[in-house]
Amino acid sequence: MSNEAKTKVDMDPKYLVKLTVTLFVTCVIVAGLLGFVNKLTLPNITAANERKTAAAIQEVLPEMEGSPTVVEPTEEMIAAASGAGATLTKAYEAQAGGSVIGHALKIVASGSQGNIVMMVGLDAEGAVTGVSIVSNSETSGIGSKVMNNEPLTSGTGVLDQFIGRSAADGELTVGKNVDAISGATVSSKGVTTGVNAALAVAGVLG
Repeated sequence: MSNEAKTKVDMDPKYLVKLTVTLFVTCVIVAGLLGFVNKLTLPNITAANERKTAAAIQEVLPEMEGSPTVVEPTEEMIAAASGAGATLTKAYEAQAGGSVIGHALKIVASGSQGNIVMMVGLDAEGAVTGVSIVSNSETSGIGSKVMNNEPLTSGTGVLDQFIGRSAADGELTVGKNVDAISGATVSSKGVTTGVNAALAVAGVLG
């Protein structure tokens, strides 16, 4: 009888309504708290990302004077990057002495553990001036060696090897005209894809 009585209590409509209301109120409170926390932390996260982006632009275009001008990517620019296997998310124009000296392109390409977000600098002739990693999820001690621009056997930084490359070099390919860090081939290919995409966009920029 006790089990039957318990079943009746559990299935009591009033009990079910009370349970439903309790769960609903709990969900509303939790959602509200998460929204509040996000509202507090979002400005700090945004500011940190902006600082990383600004530092990356300055790194790949060290001769730039003042702040870069944001350039709205055109459909043609976006398509050029996509055709090379990456995504163009931001574009910046750099000046020095009152003249345009190049562009910085924020590119997203696939790595071994997720997306690699990089800034690729291009001079006025469309040659690479530098590559800086903005964010990544590559494996520590392996792919991270590429992200940190560790030296190749030649002594040149794995990212620095792209400096001076242009569309005249043809498609950049790991194992052909691009060297990889041992054990981090996929990460090296990811960055190479990003640089190829930047060079494709350079062709659109003229």
